[in-house]
Amino acid sequence: MVDPSHDVVPALVAGASGYVGGELLRLLYGHPALAPVAASRTFAGKRVADVHPHLAAVAGEDRFIDLCDAGDWAAAATSTLALFSALPHGKSAAFLGDLMARTDDSVRVVDLAADFRLDSPEAFERVYGTPHGAPRLHDGFFCGLPDLESEPPSRLIAHPGCFTTAVTLAARPLVAHGLVEGPLVASCVTGSTGSGREPKAATHHPTRHGNLRAYGPLAHRHIPEMQRLLGREASAPHVCFIPHSGPFARGIHATLVGRLAAPVDADALLQVFRDFYATSPFVRVSASPPALKDVVGTNDARIGLAVEGRDVVVLAVIDNLTKGAAGGALQWMNRLFGWEATTGLALAGTGWS
Repeated sequence: MVDPSHDVVPALVAGASGYVGGELLRLLYGHPALAPVAASRTFAGKRVADVHPHLAAVAGEDRFIDLCDAGDWAAAATSTLALFSALPHGKSAAFLGDLMARTDDSVRVVDLAADFRLDSPEAFERVYGTPHGAPRLHDGFFCGLPDLESEPPSRLIAHPGCFTTAVTLAARPLVAHGLVEGPLVASCVTGSTGSGREPKAATHHPTRHGNLRAYGPLAHRHIPEMQRLLGREASAPHVCFIPHSGPFARGIHATLVGRLAAPVDADALLQVFRDFYATSPFVRVSASPPALKDVVGTNDARIGLAVEGRDVVVLAVIDNLTKGAAGGALQWMNRLFGWEATTGLALAGTGWS
């Protein structure tokens, strides 16, 4: 555990007014060694508690600094910095390029946007349709999940997307052990917070409430991320990804269907998954289907399995804002500073939210 009597590390959250930024602040206010500094262009000077009322008990009179001043603030800092970027896709790279040019090599960075997740700046531009904001920085970033990587090879981390997190955690043991052949079909339902704070027609409450619809089937921009991470240990199967918009706020329920290369007993497969995640404190494996409400508000991923002959189904649930974004990012930051993975992340779920 971190000794809270030691000096705390300032943790700058760029884009702290959004849902992911607000979730980062919630977690950081409970962390014994990180002190949050919220940065926003839109809400500069406003109280954090006025923008995120659920943080009133912990944020006190803290106010947002202007995102435009974040570079000056970081350059003037006299201690090591932790930097989280929760800026929109396509905006994060330019911000990080400017800020990192003004700081030394002690700053640790976790970017939650997509700017550094793909193989190259050109790949980002193809998928997101916008120029990359800092191509010279791209090769310095490492994209991966903290539950799957032994040692971070860089102080600069690109955290994968929420869908990618759920699908990769569900599929990686199968791929790593060569247990499946042919494509994996991943059908996932996500909550409305995955669309961000700014209202959109498809996330408007009357449209989403009591409704369920697919969007971007076989064409979603997280597919290249999934293929990249699943191919890290072995040849990756093709992922047929079908995302759905669900009528709830937080969470992702992922259903993966695949064909086993050879029949595997259900108990034996369960043991493969348990052994694979034996050292991961946040991934819990069960023979029973997991429930979304078991993980809302936590950094946990719960995985369930079903096998019939050579047919295999893997079910995974995560909170898209926590495990799929802010919690995974904080898990990485703990690693970058050499702290226990669970520091600030031993969270009870909300249960009946």
